[in-house]
This record gives sequence, structure tokens and C-alpha cells, in this order.
Amino acid sequence: MVITSIKPVSEFLAVPPVVFPSEPTIVHYTAALYSYRGMQGLINSLIIASATTVVSVAVGTLMAYSLARFHTGGRHLAFWVLSQRFLPGIAVVLPVFLLYRNVGLNDTYIGMVLIYTVFSLPFTVWTMYAYFRQMPVELENAARVDPLAAPGIVTAAVFAFIYAWTEFFFALILTSRTAFTLPSIFRSFLGFQGAQYGESSALTVISLVPSIALGLLVQRHLVRGLTLGALHE
Repeated sequence: MVITSIKPVSEFLAVPPVVFPSEPTIVHYTAALYSYRGMQGLINSLIIASATTVVSVAVGTLMAYSLARFHTGGRHLAFWVLSQRFLPGIAVVLPVFLLYRNVGLNDTYIGMVLIYTVFSLPFTVWTMYAYFRQMPVELENAARVDPLAAPGIVTAAVFAFIYAWTEFFFALILTSRTAFTLPSIFRSFLGFQGAQYGESSALTVISLVPSIALGLLVQRHLVRGLTLGALHE
């Protein structure tokens, strides 16, 4: 993929196949970012994914704490929250589209943040619920919950960000010219003249950079959050 993104067009279908480009080029990156509006999609994705992460973690952490410590809604409410994630997006996209059209949320940042928060919130709640369940009450009484909850919060934030960053279906249906995200641009690489392999590879490489960088930055907290967040009945 990386090699394809810097390979000249003449070498894509060369016989015999060319593994390493003879003259590496960045023309595919400039075309993907500017000719196909990839730069605007990148900015939109950063805004929407960041806002979704903040809202999802803030609401999900408070809800998970209430479920774990005060048993709000009974024993099975936490699983019911998680079960909402089982609902496929295709089952709700038409009602959401019609609702958004009536209230003016189609192709808006707020509309995308709302729908992404709805679908990322169950996983955030379940992750933090499991984390709070295994945290001793004595530490809570000693006012040490916030620093100890950091790995769980980081884990939930990473997954919420990656979900919003990579989601394609809702972005395809609910956006057009203003709030379109990076994944929705890939549809532009298929046309009557064939697939744009170089541009699609370049945009794929660009889209992977934030997720990889985020994972490396919070790797220590992420591993600890996934390990300590296991449920202990």
C-alpha cells in the first residue's frame, strides 16, 4: 500500500510487475489531498472524531460509574446498554436520515457527532463499567479514583476515536459537501475510467497515521486498561 502510493501510474500494471518504484513520486498524495478534497475530509474527520470521543467518554464514564457503584437500573441494565451496539447501522440509517432532514442536521458536524456518540457510547459504558467494578471501594474513599481510572478512560477514548475516524456507512449517507469525512472520499476513486489505485493508497496511508500515532502515544495506558478492565464476577 505504501509502495503503491509512491509508484508512478505507468508501473501499476507493468509486466513483469514492478515491486519498488524506479522513480518514487508524491503526486498521488497531492491529488488525494487537494484534487479529491482529502484535506477537507481530514480536517472534518479530526473535528468529528475528537468531539465524539470527548462526549462519549464524558457521558459514558458518568453512566458507567452510576451503574457500577449505585446499581442504577438493576443488574442487567449494563448489558442492555451494550446490546444496543448489536443493532446494525443499516437498520436505522433511513429513519435517522429522514429525522436529520426534518430538523436540519444532514451534512452537519453536530449530526455526525450525535450519531457516532450513540453508537460508540455502549462500548464506552461497558468498558468503564467493567473497570469500575474491579476497582476497590477503599480507593474511591481515598479520592484516588481519577488517576486509577485513567487507563480505562484512555482505552474507551481510543476505541471511540477509532470508531468515529474509520466509520464509513453513516458518513456516506448523512453527509455530502460540508461534513464529509475521510472514509467517504474513497467512493470518489471509483469511476468510469477505473480505480485510482495511487490516490486511494495514498489516502489510506494518510488515514492510518492518526490511529497508529494515537495507539503508540497511549500504548501503556491502553494495555493496562484492556487488562484491568476485565469483569470479575
